[in-house]
Amino acid sequence: MAITADHIKDKLTKELAAVHVDVEDTSQNRCAASFKVLVVSPQFEGKQLLQRHRMVNTCLADELKEIHAFEQKTFTPEQWEKQKAQ
Repeated sequence: MAITADHIKDKLTKELAAVHVDVEDTSQNRCAASFKVLVVSPQFEGKQLLQRHRMVNTCLADELKEIHAFEQKTFTPEQWEKQKAQ
């Protein structure tokens, strides 16, 4: 299975009810081995950072077997609004 930024975005949006997802393929030659993601979901409300990251990792468990580097930022909708205002 070829992992694409669109595939990751669609899966995170559907499974985490994300209201905003950015996915960037950060591989040197865009070979889908390294990704940076930003996920905004109401499901993160009341969750610590580690719990949020585990939710993302669980959602992408199959994909992470093939990805060599994965960076993530997770926000609640309220946190995302504050972040954008800065």
